[in-house]
This record gives sequence, C-alpha cells and structure tokens, in this order.
Amino acid sequence: MADKLALIVTSGSREQLQMAAMMASVGSVSGTEVTVFLSMNAMTYFVRGREREEAPNDGEMGRLLAEKNAPHFMDLFEQAAELGGAKIYPCSMAVDILEAGEDDLNPMLEKPLGLTKFMSDFEDATVLTF
Repeated sequence: MADKLALIVTSGSREQLQMAAMMASVGSVSGTEVTVFLSMNAMTYFVRGREREEAPNDGEMGRLLAEKNAPHFMDLFEQAAELGGAKIYPCSMAVDILEAGEDDLNPMLEKPLGLTKFMSDFEDATVLTF
C-alpha cells in the first residue's frame, strides 16, 4: 500500500462515495497516511443535517448496498478519521458555493482547503479520484 494516499471525492453517487469511504477507512487503519479532499456533489453530504440523506445510485450495486445494509459511507469516513487519523478536507470553493459556515460542516472535517494548496501539499501521494 502507498505511504500517502490522497482521495479526491467529487461524485454524489452512492457507489462512488462508498468506494472512497472504504479506501479511506481501510487505508488509514492499515497505517497509510490518508487525506480526503471533498468537492462538488460529494460536499453536500458533509453539511450538517444532510449527512444521512440518501445518495442516488449509479446502478444496481448502489441499490444492493442499501438493500444488504452495507455500512453507510458516512460511518466509514468517520471511522477513517477517528480510528485511522485520516484528514478530511472540504474544498473551500464548494463550501463558499454552498454558503456553509464552519458550524454548518460535519465536525469530522478539517478546515476548508483550496485545490491549489491540496495539490501542492500532496503531490507526492498516490492520488485516486471518485
């Protein structure tokens, strides 16, 4: 596994959010330094009051994730942060567009970060996008 893993999560689909959360959780509890950058449609689920909204399915797997009671992607992101020390950053632009204040964001999130800063700080990481 990579020493540093950076996950860029922009999709709002259940399958993409679930896969990103699984990568963050497994990677971080396995000793990999994991950083998650949330933006675009993914960001909406990290605003207080919306954390448990149902993400739309891309296909059959999304339906099956719900039907089979797979762990919710939010629980997996929380596990990554709490148990594995993953750092989860909201995109500052997405926060601005959503007109979300610091108190509006899920408490597991770090302070908002700009894309330029993210890219420069994690240029030596393995980067995956979801």
